[in-house]
Amino acid sequence: MAKDKIPPHKVEMTEGKREIIKGLLSEYDIQSAEDIEEALKDLLGGTIKEMMEAEMNHHLGYEKSERSDSDDYRNGYKSKTVKSRFGKMEIEVPQARRSTFEPQIVKKGQKNINNIDSKIISMYAKGMTTRQISDTIQDIYGFETSEGFISDVTDKILPEIEEWQNRPLEEIYPVIYIDAIHYSVRDNGVIRKLAAYVILGLTCDGHKEVLSLSVGDNESSKYWLNVLNELKNRGVKDIMVICADGLTGIKEAINAAFPKTEYQRCIVHQVRNTLKYVADKDRKPFAADLKTIYHASDEKAGAKARDRVTEKWSSKYPNAMKSWTVNWDVITPIFKFSADVRKVIYTTNAIESLNSTYRKLNRQRSVFPSDQALLKALYLATFEATKKWTLPLRDWGRVYGEMCIMYEGRLPD
Repeated sequence: MAKDKIPPHKVEMTEGKREIIKGLLSEYDIQSAEDIEEALKDLLGGTIKEMMEAEMNHHLGYEKSERSDSDDYRNGYKSKTVKSRFGKMEIEVPQARRSTFEPQIVKKGQKNINNIDSKIISMYAKGMTTRQISDTIQDIYGFETSEGFISDVTDKILPEIEEWQNRPLEEIYPVIYIDAIHYSVRDNGVIRKLAAYVILGLTCDGHKEVLSLSVGDNESSKYWLNVLNELKNRGVKDIMVICADGLTGIKEAINAAFPKTEYQRCIVHQVRNTLKYVADKDRKPFAADLKTIYHASDEKAGAKARDRVTEKWSSKYPNAMKSWTVNWDVITPIFKFSADVRKVIYTTNAIESLNSTYRKLNRQRSVFPSDQALLKALYLATFEATKKWTLPLRDWGRVYGEMCIMYEGRLPD
C-alpha cells in the first residue's frame, strides 16, 4: 500500500522571521544548509539550558547570582547527550549539591527530545496565563509545574523583548498608527487600569510592521516626545502621516519630533467618541450623517456637511459635534486623497486585526499580576499575529503613488 504523500512545507516570510534570520547570520558563520541546522541545534540547546536554569532557581528558591544559607546549592553541570530533530546534541544539566534536583524539561533518563522545541514555542506564542501554560505542560509532558516556575521560565524572554524594542527601523514610513488598549494590572495589591500603546508602521512596500509596544498610564506631550524620539534614535528619519486618536500631548510631540509630519485624527475613533453618548435609536441615522462629512469630496464640502450635521442634531445632543469643530485641523488631512486611498490609510483596518488579538488577552484573564506580565503577553501575542503578515496592503501601489505626489521628494521612487 502506497504511503500518503506529505505536502511540502511552504515558507512564508514575515518581518519577524527576517529579523531572526539577520540575527542568525550575524551570530553564526553560515555557509550551507548544514550550518543552518548546526546553528538551530545550538539555539535549541541554549533554550533548554536556560529553562533548566529557571527550574533550578525555583527548586533552590534563589537566583544563581544570589547567596543563600541553604546546605543545598548549585554544584556545576553534567553533560548529557540527547537526540533532537537536528540529530544528537550535548546539553548541560545543572546539578545540586545534595542531588535533590530533578529536571522536568528534560527528565533523568530521557534521551529523545524530538518535539520539545516546537512545544516550547507553542506554549510561549499563545499569550496564555501561567496556569494555562502549566496545564499545557501537564498535557504534553505528563508532569506538574507551579505557576511560579512558569513565570520564571517566561521571564527568560525579557531580554528578547528588550532587543526587539531596540532593533533598527526603516528610515521612512509613509504612515504610522498609534493606538491604545486598556488592561487591568495589579500593583502592590491595588488594581489599576494601564494603557498598552502599540505603534504600527506601513513600510514603503506596503507591509505592516509593529514598531513598538509600551505599557504606561502617563500620557503627556513629554511622554509622546520621548516615544517619537526613540523611533528617531532607532533610525526613523521621516514619516508622512501619523494617525492616532486624541492622545494627550500627541499633536505637540509630533510637531517637535517630526515637524513635516501630518497628524491625522483617527476617523474611526472620532466617530465612536461622537456616538458614545447618543441614544441607541439615534445611532444609525447619526452615524450615516457623520459619514457625509468624511466622505465629502474636499475640505470645503466636508465643512458644509459638518455644519449641516451639527445643526440637525444640536438641539438633541448639544455637545456631540463639538469635537468635530475643535479637532477640524487634524481631521482635514483626509480630504487631499481619493476615496480609495482614504479607505486604505485613514480607517484603522490596518491595526484592527492586531487589536482583536490584543483584546483576546482581556478575555483570557481579567487582571494581569504585573505590568511586566502584561508586556510579555503583548509581545507573544504580537509575535503570533504578525506571522500572517506576508502580503502588502491591497491596492498599495495606488496608495503609494498618490502619496509620492502629495509628499514630493520625501518618498523613494
